[in-house]
Amino acid sequence: MPSLPSLRPGGGGPSRPQVPIPPARAVVDCAVYVDGVRMSGRRSYSEALAEVRATGEGFVWVGLHAPDDRQMNGVAETFCLHELMVEDAVHAHQRPKLERYDDTQFIVLRTVKYVEHESLNTTKEVVETGEIMIFVGPDFVITVRHGDFTELKGVRHALEARPDRLALGPYVVMHAIADYVVDTYLDVTAAVETDLDSLEENIFSPGGLIEIDSVYLLKREMTELRRAVAPLTIPLQRLTSPDNDLCPKEVRRYMRDVLDHHTTVAEQIGTFDEVLTSLLEAASAKIGIQQNTDMRKITSWVAIASVPTMVAGIYGMNFDHMPELHWQYSYYVLLAFLATVSVLLWRTFRRNHWL
Repeated sequence: MPSLPSLRPGGGGPSRPQVPIPPARAVVDCAVYVDGVRMSGRRSYSEALAEVRATGEGFVWVGLHAPDDRQMNGVAETFCLHELMVEDAVHAHQRPKLERYDDTQFIVLRTVKYVEHESLNTTKEVVETGEIMIFVGPDFVITVRHGDFTELKGVRHALEARPDRLALGPYVVMHAIADYVVDTYLDVTAAVETDLDSLEENIFSPGGLIEIDSVYLLKREMTELRRAVAPLTIPLQRLTSPDNDLCPKEVRRYMRDVLDHHTTVAEQIGTFDEVLTSLLEAASAKIGIQQNTDMRKITSWVAIASVPTMVAGIYGMNFDHMPELHWQYSYYVLLAFLATVSVLLWRTFRRNHWL
């Protein structure tokens, strides 16, 4: 069959021109809120911002999902976002942080999701991570999501049901998202604690399975969870600080509650890590004891088998003059002797708990 010409650049054939993807393709939702109430009608983000700035009332909330460079640059031009913020929003894989560019603040949140599984022995992942970036300005808030489980539809609907809260401005949206993300941290740590309890029970129960691979897996996942959660402490502290003049006082009060929950999660993760370290040491010690027990059993059986092996080796030599070689009952006497010695050795090892 003849091969098709390559469509890749430099592949020896014609290349297909890239079709530019419009920025609106990455927009999940865009709305204007005035006095906490969502205005009816559909608008592009540029139209929504123009309307808000023309009337001087309300703010725009634009939700984006995994935009590429072209799409994010279109949003940045409309809202006058700094290029460094835009670069972080596109390429993701950022540490939680809070940055300020003039009157716009940019916060990065790491999201986490617990991966359901029947057993730690049958899974390769316990925690999955994603990211949410939030741009907050005087009259707009832009959320950029990376990951399939970072949907914010529920947060938007919950806020729209509380116009009194939305009336406080775009920083309320930032608080609601931060609160939602930290609450998911609590849910994940509760689920991980169940895995940890099960693992601890198996390791310390008599005759339990030594699941050292599961301990390594959970410890690796706790490292990933800690990297997602721990760096958020400083951004939350800065948002609750009175020095943050861009964030309204009422919103800073709400952010203190988020910081308290985050502190609880960070402490739980630290506790989990300490417990896993102890479990790892206990599992290693248990494996060492089991290996010693196995070696004692092997040594005991080798000692028992060495007696008949030695006698059989001696009488297997081709010498004419050997004691009792031609005696009629020598074979039966020798078997009785070997059996007696083997039983005596077995009882001795059994009494000393080697067998």
